[in-house]
Amino acid sequence: MFAQAIEDILQDQCTPAVVRAIEAGGSPLKLWQALQGAGFLELIAPEAAGGAGLALAELFPILSSFGRYTVPVPVAQTIVARALLGPSCAMPAGMITLAAALRREAGGAIVCPFTPCGQVADLVLAQDGDALLLLPAAAAQREASGVHGSLAATLRWPDDESAVTHVPGAGPLLPVFAAALHAALLSGAMTRVFEMTLQYCNDRIQFGKTLGKFQAVQHQLSVMAEHVAAASMAAEAAFYTDAAAPSLLAAAMAKSRTSEAAVLVASIAHALHGAIGVAEEYDLQLLTRRLHEWRIAHGSEAHWNVLIGNSVLAADVSIVDFVRSV
Repeated sequence: MFAQAIEDILQDQCTPAVVRAIEAGGSPLKLWQALQGAGFLELIAPEAAGGAGLALAELFPILSSFGRYTVPVPVAQTIVARALLGPSCAMPAGMITLAAALRREAGGAIVCPFTPCGQVADLVLAQDGDALLLLPAAAAQREASGVHGSLAATLRWPDDESAVTHVPGAGPLLPVFAAALHAALLSGAMTRVFEMTLQYCNDRIQFGKTLGKFQAVQHQLSVMAEHVAAASMAAEAAFYTDAAAPSLLAAAMAKSRTSEAAVLVASIAHALHGAIGVAEEYDLQLLTRRLHEWRIAHGSEAHWNVLIGNSVLAADVSIVDFVRSV
């Protein structure tokens, strides 16, 4: 029910033209208000706190849709952030993004480097040891990543006195949720990239027949389909839990697998599309740019594979049994 309702809103309000306008510096408020006004920000908050109490398994297709439509506002992050802050916190208004890291400098300044949606977010939720720190983006110095169309930014505050909220104990949950969240976004975006590539290969005629009739092209499409399916299964598995948050290992495996697949999926898509795939007017680049950006957001496969590898060695069981246990 929620997934279809959000899909309808995104089809109408989050068109490629809207995404391009926001990337170019346009206001994200109309899109944000459409999503906020529909009441979706409290999807996984407990019913006792006025939320929908949605199970994580039901959240996955919603997050995947955000990736499919390359939503240029941190609505997925805000849903997670509001759940992490909990009912005891006075819930702030506005867009909340999740910081990939927090660094305290010698002079007392706080830096959150390469924060997803850091250019448009109103607030930044960051892990500060075992606690969560909510910081107003308006009080920070924002530095764009310099990547074309990217809304990520490095934010710097002179100190933590401007912090809106300090929530003890919930800090370790942020990177786990952020990894699973970005795995879901990658899953949705990769699925859409595959659909576009398959359609193009079935429509484009070369040497008297469609590209999809060539055996070499069919092989590349098959490889692409396998990686999209495997990555989507890993991402979805992270959300299949009765707990209030994904497990660390499940989130790590989901982010590792989707990040690994993102590079291959993007490269095959552009190889099969040819020159049109990189054209500004063609929508493929809206998706593949995000595949590369979301791949490194909150840890690439190299980061999470260290945790997974150490866990495998510590478990001292076969790989099959280890995967089943996760």
